[in-house]
Amino acid sequence: MKLSASQLRYIKAAQEALRRYDEELQAINKKIWSNPELGYDEHQAHDNICELFESLRPQSYVVRRHAYGLDTSFEVEFKHGNGGASSGRVLTFNAEYDALPGVGHACGHNLIATSSIAAFIAACEALAVAAPKELNYTVRLLGTPAEESGGGKIRLLDNGAYKDVNACLMIHPTVQSLRSPNLLSLAKAPEGGFLANDKVRVAFTGKPAHAAAAPWEGVNALDAVVAAYVNISLLRQQILPTQRVHGVIVNGGDRPNIIPWSASVDYYIRSPTLATLKPLTERVVKCFEAAATATGCKVKFEWGLSYADVKSNEPICESYVSVMRAMGQHVLLTAPPGAGGSASTDMGNVSYAVPGFHGMFFIPAKGGNHTPEFTEGAGSAEGYKRAIKCAAGMAVTACHFLDDDEFARQVEEDFRRGESA
Repeated sequence: MKLSASQLRYIKAAQEALRRYDEELQAINKKIWSNPELGYDEHQAHDNICELFESLRPQSYVVRRHAYGLDTSFEVEFKHGNGGASSGRVLTFNAEYDALPGVGHACGHNLIATSSIAAFIAACEALAVAAPKELNYTVRLLGTPAEESGGGKIRLLDNGAYKDVNACLMIHPTVQSLRSPNLLSLAKAPEGGFLANDKVRVAFTGKPAHAAAAPWEGVNALDAVVAAYVNISLLRQQILPTQRVHGVIVNGGDRPNIIPWSASVDYYIRSPTLATLKPLTERVVKCFEAAATATGCKVKFEWGLSYADVKSNEPICESYVSVMRAMGQHVLLTAPPGAGGSASTDMGNVSYAVPGFHGMFFIPAKGGNHTPEFTEGAGSAEGYKRAIKCAAGMAVTACHFLDDDEFARQVEEDFRRGESA
């Protein structure tokens, strides 16, 4: 796709902005990576990012702390225009910054935050110098806590954070492939890269008894857990290769000489789409219910927030690829099916509500996501450099969307087609 003259101007302005703010961007990236915080406890990250933008207030950024009813969410907004009925389109960049227990930023959310912060700044600066003066638009940076199982974006959706948003962008790091060391980024994950996901805690309740003197008086909740685990292991043979069911034992009893009267497990159930997830979840529930019946236990289900699969907006993805290639970067629209791992994200829920972009970029690391080795890679200088390169692509794509009515129409049409599919 040949770039327009305005896109070329945006590239130059965005790259200049990123060079100008490199020191601040490196600093915020290091602060987030060095102080890993779990979901809904990202207080330092929240404060550090807000303080950064409050220090840049001459640029007319409006900073809202503790946004949309979430203590560790924030919103930074840059608005241009005369308001009223023709106030222009609204584009949001999502910033994630929660870490994982025990391994810190092993999913690279420091780089997600940094790339979105950088893209937001670059887009605002580029629009300010290269967009038509009469153009009306709003650019936002939304702090989205607790992506790792906490469903922060789902709560933000429910609380109205995306109600007037016309497009939403973010990008996620993953481990560099030895087969394609020069590949920087994919505009969208390969098929099956982001699965719909149900999360459940299952608690079995039995009856305690002395395990040696009178075991027949007890009802063993741990036996129910073991039976459920075996049932699900047998079920896996009969599910699709693209589906996943996996879990851990949270509580298996107190002491060997007491029949465990209470035991529980946490399970994730994943499938390529929300439509195929429901029947799989129903089959898994039967495995738990059968275990309760077999052991005489009671069973209780506590469901977490369900994550949808990611619906990538094709025009946004294609624009990102064209812009990145124009800047000399090796990027692809996607990779062949089966080329990537299977994960889940609450950005999927956002992509069902507004046109969405959830690209991927590759960083050098000696292990994959959710390992200590990836944590090290996420804190590396090379990881930061790659995040900034992708931020430039997102920034220019955002400018293109806010400036070009025909492109915005294509984005909306693609989204509507996805709604009716």
